[in-house]
Amino acid sequence: MDLKQIEYIVKIAETGSITKAAEQLFITQSALNQQLLKLEQQLGIKLFVRHKHDLTPTSAGQVYLEYGRNMLREKREAYNIIHDMAQSSLGDLRLTFSRERGIDMLVATYPQFHRRFPGITLRPHEMFVVDQLNWLSRGDTDLGVVTVTEKQKTPDLEFELIRREPMLLAIPRESPRAVDLARPGTPLEDLPYLPVDQCKDSPFVLMFPKSTMRQIIDRVLKEADYHPYVLFESASIRALLTMVKNNMACTIVSAGYYKYQDKIAYYRIPGDPYWEMCITYKKGAYLNKAMLYYKDLIHEYFQVKAPLITKK
Repeated sequence: MDLKQIEYIVKIAETGSITKAAEQLFITQSALNQQLLKLEQQLGIKLFVRHKHDLTPTSAGQVYLEYGRNMLREKREAYNIIHDMAQSSLGDLRLTFSRERGIDMLVATYPQFHRRFPGITLRPHEMFVVDQLNWLSRGDTDLGVVTVTEKQKTPDLEFELIRREPMLLAIPRESPRAVDLARPGTPLEDLPYLPVDQCKDSPFVLMFPKSTMRQIIDRVLKEADYHPYVLFESASIRALLTMVKNNMACTIVSAGYYKYQDKIAYYRIPGDPYWEMCITYKKGAYLNKAMLYYKDLIHEYFQVKAPLITKK
């Protein structure tokens, strides 16, 4: 199997498109399509089913991708070890993270990383947690910064805890349901409790149904036997909080988004539901010096530059 050809096929599978894959590989669409057709002719079987708007791997394609990804992962690991032995600052580091806070982290940590490892190309990807976990399991990325529940932790991955973030009920401070108000800046441990069903007759804005946070929220609502009217669903927690601070609805968010406290009243939820923020990578994978350094930068960022508001 030709490694360059494997990279082409993996990129087609990732993007689901010859056009998008060619753009990311910096080759022409025609050249990439010819590479795929040539390989399929050599193998005597189709690797992708061609739909109107995308391509999906066939059973044979899935076999090719599984073994091809393993070969690419072994190549990258070998190069990482050799670069460390040579004490060289070469190669790349592939990092995934979720929306919003991940971008903030990248902006804060990349300049320092680049100064320390100027020859390492950082390849960041913003994606949902479920996609991050799939990429990590396949070896398509080196490190991920994920927020997960215990049920989402798979045995093939390492989950290095950054911190635990409790879920908070957020309601407009002007709401008549905002009782026993905590002052802005109150540590999380000192926030009052408020059952979610105390917000009866108030609309809610929530994370989209397939998100990790929504899974936790749905469990909280089920345990409270409460079925709120959902005004709006979004992939952006900041959008939800903007609606709350404008007195439009209530929501549930993690303590990492404990902000806009002059406009929003926050409460702990009985039972103290939470998720874990972790640095995640393939179990048994070799972590080179650049990866170890970036792991330290991530820990430092969330502990020093973007900490939870807790008692010191």
